[in-house]
Amino acid sequence: MTQSLKDTILEEAISWIEADQQVALATVIKTWGSSPFQVGSKMIISDNGNFLGSVSGGCVEASVINECMELMKNKNSFKKIEFKVTDESAWNVGLACGGEMTVFIEKVN
Repeated sequence: MTQSLKDTILEEAISWIEADQQVALATVIKTWGSSPFQVGSKMIISDNGNFLGSVSGGCVEASVINECMELMKNKNSFKKIEFKVTDESAWNVGLACGGEMTVFIEKVN
């Protein structure tokens, strides 16, 4: 992810917060094997469902968005999510290619 895209994501997060929206930040913190995005890839999600950036694409990304929405709804601060090819859900979330990844999600104030 380029520095300018990271800056854009953070600037948009500030804009959403200033508009009284809740915002969660998702960051890829670990990968192994075949993983679509690198460590450091980021995405923001607002409580109304808007998002910007990417951490994976496909079903993994949809799962991350849902986890972020739940995080904000339940007023939690952070959570670590692991996606592994050995999980029963590997095919369902798009990691059937053999990769693993860990995403850290956190509410941004």
